[in-house]
Amino acid sequence: MKILLTNDDGIQAEGINALRRALVALPGVELLVVAPDGNRSATARSITTRRPLWVEEVDFEDGTVGFATDGTPVDCVRLTRLGLVDGFQPELVVSGINHGLNIGDDVTYSGTVAAAFEALLLELPGIAVSQQSTACETDFREGVTFDFRAVAAFTARLVEELDSVPLEAGTLLNVNAPGTHPSGVEVTRLGKRFYRDALELTDEEHPRRRLFRIYGDAADLLDDDGTDIAAVASGKIAVTPIHFDLTSHGGLEPLRGYDLAKLIAPAARDVE
Repeated sequence: MKILLTNDDGIQAEGINALRRALVALPGVELLVVAPDGNRSATARSITTRRPLWVEEVDFEDGTVGFATDGTPVDCVRLTRLGLVDGFQPELVVSGINHGLNIGDDVTYSGTVAAAFEALLLELPGIAVSQQSTACETDFREGVTFDFRAVAAFTARLVEELDSVPLEAGTLLNVNAPGTHPSGVEVTRLGKRFYRDALELTDEEHPRRRLFRIYGDAADLLDDDGTDIAAVASGKIAVTPIHFDLTSHGGLEPLRGYDLAKLIAPAARDVE
């Protein structure tokens, strides 16, 4: 199996290298690492369209080589699919291990999850992997020390069994692990975060140039049973199937029942 490994913390991050060592040891796996050259956390599904991308070969300690780019995690997937390495077309995209959780609403901001989403657009399976620090914090900005060995081993086993895992087409697996040794695994739905952001003026050079901080303390978590948040809080690995269909199917028929066409004539008069 040909696997693309990427992340959003950068190619030298501890998490991606722990996972690289676990995946490269699997029999029958051809692993290619293409990752950002520095931290691209919270870049979500951003892409680089207005300039070319630099790509540089990077040597790992085991003698293998990866590729670092000044683009985003999604760019990494695109570069690979477009033929960055001759003869290598990925059959699976694995993104991580992220330094900090990507649970609940965080998946919409996460560069780690975005790379796995890009796999879905390319009709490839995708796995996103994230973990708390050993402090078991919920705010990724506070984590300092990590032990990725358990979740790296779990992900490698998951990859080995992927053909047998009952996974709906067009669905990625979002894996989140606790900072301690996991006590089990739970299949979950996404939980809910409540952000406590506030507009805070931190510096003012003059009235027309001011410096603001808008992201505040760690978010409150709604740890309902069955959510990824609750599973990680109980010491388990949370595995959440996520798909890309953003359509509100329940809202289609009610909206179709409303006469939107009647708005065309008034809109035309407004333009005139």
